[in-house]
Amino acid sequence: MTTLRLRPEGPADAGPVGRVLATAFARPDVLAPPEVGLVEELRGTAAWIPELAMVAEYGGEVVGYALLTRVRVRGDGGDAPALALGPVAVAPHRQRVGHGTAVVQAGLDAATELGERLVVVLGSPAFYRRFGFTRADRLGLTSPWSGLGDPWQALVLPASSSGDGLAPRGEVLFPSPWAKV
Repeated sequence: MTTLRLRPEGPADAGPVGRVLATAFARPDVLAPPEVGLVEELRGTAAWIPELAMVAEYGGEVVGYALLTRVRVRGDGGDAPALALGPVAVAPHRQRVGHGTAVVQAGLDAATELGERLVVVLGSPAFYRRFGFTRADRLGLTSPWSGLGDPWQALVLPASSSGDGLAPRGEVLFPSPWAKV
């Protein structure tokens, strides 16, 4: 019986991850979807957290991907760390069988274990609501995507054993590669 294996991305996964992103986000009007370039560029920045680049492997093939990278929340008390979720992708031939849910949950679980407190995402409310995401503006978070309403979402992760207090509020600042998406 073939099972889904969830794990952090390894050095040999860059090509397979790129192919999953390219096929999942394929559009007839672009040669390479911007999500492919986003991941490639983020790999070389301080925003990259290797433990939070999650792959879903099925039958030895990388079929899913969820990336959480560092962002900052600028509030009254200065900058605070947070995470951005995305891109999330599943190879078209493995969609709608739970791989996307599994790889996102694995990433969120890993982020919680690392003591992270807040995750933001721009995506389908129907999909992300299952993880507990809610409108980011209701949590006092703004971004270039705030005007989109429901798709601009955030999730406050359970407090780590360190007992870190409330999640930050303010403007979410993304690393420069995000400006190209």
